[in-house]
Amino acid sequence: MPGSADGSTKAMGALTVGGLVMVTAYTVALGSNGWLWFGWVVLGLITLAMVVSRST
Repeated sequence: MPGSADGSTKAMGALTVGGLVMVTAYTVALGSNGWLWFGWVVLGLITLAMVVSRST
């Protein structure tokens, strides 16, 4: 990530990483849920789009 990322981009990155941890913990404890993983992928793509748009 570029060092010039603003607060909202950093917050989205933290939310994405936190979401991955939570979805992984849910999968380990209760089994896989496709909708959770789908939601995390969408969140990750939004975060990635924000990072790319900031760096241009």
